Amino acid sequence: MTTDLTGKDPRSQDQPLDPTAPLHTHEQMELAESRTAHNYHPLPVVVAHAEGAWMTDVDGRAFLDMLAGYSALNFGHGHPALLQAAHEQLDKVTLTSRAFVHDQFGAFCSELGDLTGKDMVLPMNSGAEAVETALKVARKWGYEVKGVPDDTAEIVVMSGNFHGRTSTIVGFSDDAAARNGFGPFAPGFVTVEYGDLDALRAAITDRTVAVLLEPIQGEGGVLIPPDGYLRGVREICDAHQVLMVADEIQAGLGRTGRTFACDHEDVVPDVYILGKALGGGIVPVSAVAADKNVLGVLRPGQHGSTFGGNPLACAVGREVVSMLATGDFQQRATALGEIMRDRLEKLIGNGVLAVRVRGLWAGIDIDPKVGSGRDVCEALMARRVLAKDTHGSTIRLAPPLVISEEDLLWGLDQLAEVVAGA
Repeated sequence: MTTDLTGKDPRSQDQPLDPTAPLHTHEQMELAESRTAHNYHPLPVVVAHAEGAWMTDVDGRAFLDMLAGYSALNFGHGHPALLQAAHEQLDKVTLTSRAFVHDQFGAFCSELGDLTGKDMVLPMNSGAEAVETALKVARKWGYEVKGVPDDTAEIVVMSGNFHGRTSTIVGFSDDAAARNGFGPFAPGFVTVEYGDLDALRAAITDRTVAVLLEPIQGEGGVLIPPDGYLRGVREICDAHQVLMVADEIQAGLGRTGRTFACDHEDVVPDVYILGKALGGGIVPVSAVAADKNVLGVLRPGQHGSTFGGNPLACAVGREVVSMLATGDFQQRATALGEIMRDRLEKLIGNGVLAVRVRGLWAGIDIDPKVGSGRDVCEALMARRVLAKDTHGSTIRLAPPLVISEEDLLWGLDQLAEVVAGA
């Protein structure tokens, strides 16, 4: 039987949550709203403890986590093996900077390189930082290897993309909320329709150095491209000596039932961009993985990060790689994903317009008659299930891969009752 941190079955706590009640949660939310920049619009829940797939708020109420930190918590909250790796490293050394080499660094890069099948790894911190790293590397590769004239490199990106929120990245976003008010933006990016191979082919020029894409667009609503699309991108890149750069920050590391989402089409990109789950939900860890002919263009002083590849990050990252190497989490995501798909598809026409599922990851388009995605997430929160909306009418489900089948079905039952108006 699933239990929360108090030892109780959290599903048995049936009384509905009133978000307006004068509870400790309400006070904490007021404090956060009054003293922080409003760059997020969080649901009114204040988490104090978490374990596995469950989180407990400051008032002792348990919530089923169906978001998993946007896939950063693929292995759940407080996975014992990851905590042990972190605890052991905390007693040794946590930071050296890259001015020196520590005893976890080479092993982490080697082991992650083996997992990706790449010669070299460049560890960074956040996903956006890894994307920025990949953009710089692609341009430098274009100048030094492909022979593109200096300062003319172009990178093809996809409509509906989400790669982070740095000024460069939002400059090639078509999300008005992310882009508007932050210009001027860096040039050198060409946008084509996601999933359209003809549009991609037409956009390639002699100045094109890379194609940057998400194999599945997470923030877009778990948008899965047409079958054969990734293989087509690979073929186009090969034909024109262009790097295929796959942002697997959300989609990778077991989430879709394979180690990488590109694996579903047996495609190997030139560059992997990794993050989120690579840090096990404990520390921010990201990385760019590529062969020597790509990452080897960097020389000392041309790129860096004080905290990138720090000992604590590498120790946790090594354990993540070790866990993924067994294949157990990928198999679990596949099996539970089929259960989730079956349950969600039954909701189509009953408050849901469409669903998209790949592994243990789903995008669900809500019928406007039911309400907005935010409305549905608030109603789920009242039933002690936490999820996240995107683009107004869509909600995303990405529970930890360690969630039990029983808990998963209970959470999906809550969604079914919400969209049915129960």
